[in-house]
Parts: sequence; C-alpha cells; structure tokens
Amino acid sequence: MDRETSCRFEVLYVDDGSRDGTFALLQDFQAAEPRVRVVALSRNFGHQIAVTAGLEHAAGHGVAVMDADLQDPPEIIPRMLERWRDGIDVAYGMRRKRHGESVFKRWSAGLFYRLMAALSDTAISLDTGDFRLMDRRVVDAFLAMPERDRFVRGMVAWTGFRQEPVLYDRQARLAGETGYTMKKMVSLAVSGIFSFSTVPLRVATWVGLTASGLSLLGIIYALVGGSSRRNG
Repeated sequence: MDRETSCRFEVLYVDDGSRDGTFALLQDFQAAEPRVRVVALSRNFGHQIAVTAGLEHAAGHGVAVMDADLQDPPEIIPRMLERWRDGIDVAYGMRRKRHGESVFKRWSAGLFYRLMAALSDTAISLDTGDFRLMDRRVVDAFLAMPERDRFVRGMVAWTGFRQEPVLYDRQARLAGETGYTMKKMVSLAVSGIFSFSTVPLRVATWVGLTASGLSLLGIIYALVGGSSRRNG
C-alpha cells in the first residue's frame, strides 16, 4: 500500500463472528493505523455474507476483495489496479496453480466450475474465487441485488461491465485450517447452481408434468376399468 503512492487506501477487516482473539487484535490494528477499519458481525454468518458486509462498508472508488489467509497474495492487487486504471471494471484473480491443496479439493473445484459453465446462463470463469478488484459502479450494482442466498462471484459476473482475469499462482495457507467444510462447499455450490441456472427449474417442471400425466392416465385407466367391470 505504501508503495502505491498514487492512491489513498483503507483496509477493511470483517470479523465474521470469531470466538478467539481476532477481534481484539483487529482493534489494536485499528488503533495503531488510521487507514484500518473493522466490521464485526454479531455471529458467524458465513463467507459470502461477510464479503457482502465488507462491500457495504467499503468507501473506495475501487474495492478489492480477498481472504485473510494470504492464499491470494496482496502483491497481485497492484496488477489489478493497473487493469482498473486502463478501464476494466472488474479485474478478477484466475488461478494458474493451487499450491497446498489436496487432489480431491482441486478435482471438486474443477468439477464445480465446469458444472456451472454447463448449466448456468451467466458465464463464470473457471478457477476463480472472490479475489478481485471492482469499480464502484459494480459494487453499487452488486449491493442493489436483493438475494439473501448470496453467491458473490456469480452475482458480480451477472452485473456485466468489463471484466478481465489476472493470472496468478494461489499459495498454500500460512497457518490455521480452512473454515470451508465439505458441507459449506456443497451448500455454496447448490446456491450457485440454483441461483444462476434455469436447468433445475426446467427439470422440476418436466418432473411435475410427467407425474401429472401419469396420474391422469392412472385415473383414466381406473375409470375405464371400473366401467368395464360393471358392464360385464
């Protein structure tokens, strides 16, 4: 940040209902550095809601979103800034490599993105997360969307605007363990598919029509069979 002398920065931390010493540590950061602000949620609402809360409180003309585990390196942000200054509205991180992740995690992530690409009416780039820099217009458009079940990367893609990737290698976690359990990952995938694809709705419609048709045939068969027995 100090090297980017052409911009004024703020750092906004979102504490998503932590139960350790995180909030106290963030308060110390805020007291020592005037460019730091802290948003503390009343409980753990989950990653996508936490990102939304951060965007609601961010004041910049451009807003960068990243996780605190440093798998997405802050050193990439100046490259995103350069693309933003060139007129790109969303410069999103696209992973070339994913260090420190299991084969299953890489396989399941790849499957999810390819499934989304096949089912979704909104183009969501492969191997991308929420690490990105957005113009204020995009942030305002995103915040105007009323969805309660939020899928940030899909919602940002849906807004349109000029969006381009910035390639980088994702690093291994420096410390701790991911809070994204298998249950949470499946929940996020389901939210993405149901929010950005009409395929589940079309499948439900055809299943309903098929069930209704079979029920109607069953009623007709019962009526015809009952009438035949009485005539006999």
